[in-house]
Amino acid sequence: MSLLKLLVVEDDPASLELMTEVFTSLKTEVRPISDSREAAVLISQERFDGIFLDIEMPNLDGFQLAQMARESSWNKSTPIVIVTGSERRDSMYQSFSLGATFFLHKPIDRLKLAGLLRTVQGPFQDNRRRYTRVPMQTEVTCTVGEKTMKGVTWNISQGGMQLEVQGLAVGDNVQLSFTLPQPPLGVEATGVVVWLKDERQGIHFINMNVEHQEIVRDFIAQVGVAPR
Repeated sequence: MSLLKLLVVEDDPASLELMTEVFTSLKTEVRPISDSREAAVLISQERFDGIFLDIEMPNLDGFQLAQMARESSWNKSTPIVIVTGSERRDSMYQSFSLGATFFLHKPIDRLKLAGLLRTVQGPFQDNRRRYTRVPMQTEVTCTVGEKTMKGVTWNISQGGMQLEVQGLAVGDNVQLSFTLPQPPLGVEATGVVVWLKDERQGIHFINMNVEHQEIVRDFIAQVGVAPR
């Protein structure tokens, strides 16, 4: 499995350097960013396994970046660690209300950072597994309102799929019906179209019953360990 991919956003050079050094030494891929505006672009364009945000920064603060992450199709469920020197309770409450997963108080040191990363690795890896895509080509039926379309899937993850269907638009709520091979098992789900590119569409699952979630998870596990 490739290294965990972390985004670290911190405008204090010493803190950014320390976090980058410690996380890199613990076998992660770190994207250190000091400019919150640059971080906002990355959050909207790339998926990360975990995001570390300093609260107090010029231009865009950590609260605003956390909100952007939760509104992004890439990082809607990515675990977020808020890093701050503030002891105010309302800062903690606001962080969690915006979807932060963990809270780290400054001052930071090597032991504190290493301990935190060990604590959050489980949720980080769970989030990665949710978006691990495996190839799958099978017919899919898509229903939007009273309109029904047929197409073909390209790949699937626990969180969604890429497919090729004529007539979908970004924001459409879609009823999906398809069959997974090995062995053939029917799956139904509700999703929303989050992107269009060339002739393909990206679907984010928003509802799927537990039995079908397990079927998809087992299929991904089987394909993921199959010889290539």
